[in-house]
Amino acid sequence: MPESTPAARVRLITCPPDFAPPKSASEYSDWGDIDPRSANSEMERWLIVFDDAGDDVVVGDMTAMPIWFGPTTGSMAISIGIDVVPQHRGQGIGTQAQRLLAGLLHDRGITRVQASTDVTNIPEQRALAKAGFTFEGVMRGAQVRASGRHDLQVWSHLQGEGWSEGFYPVH
Repeated sequence: MPESTPAARVRLITCPPDFAPPKSASEYSDWGDIDPRSANSEMERWLIVFDDAGDDVVVGDMTAMPIWFGPTTGSMAISIGIDVVPQHRGQGIGTQAQRLLAGLLHDRGITRVQASTDVTNIPEQRALAKAGFTFEGVMRGAQVRASGRHDLQVWSHLQGEGWSEGFYPVH
């Protein structure tokens, strides 16, 4: 990939525990009242870093947390989430970041990486498709945010699907 493309200039770095990533101001990230039990989730976070003319700029963050479809190790998948600040949307950064994180998780031995997005979030649906994820269906009434209850699309990437393994600049 040529160095001038936005994707070649995106990398992920592990988020320090006390670092507050930039706020995206997205309607899809306006949670309202947070249930304290959600803080007990086993979650990892990364910052999305974009090389903007030689300057590293944090343009968003990503999360990953396990979800279990049965009691065996092989039944664990990872659900990822992304938040990109408005001025850096529409440049392919989210597509590349999701591809990078899925690759990192596959390299760790995770077979199934999945993402969900609001049924009205067309830009994220396009980003997931471009990142190599497959649309699986709709979970009705699965998420509550400040604006009410919402349906979510589910997308997944299985290890070995699509793009080549091993190109994941994550630090």
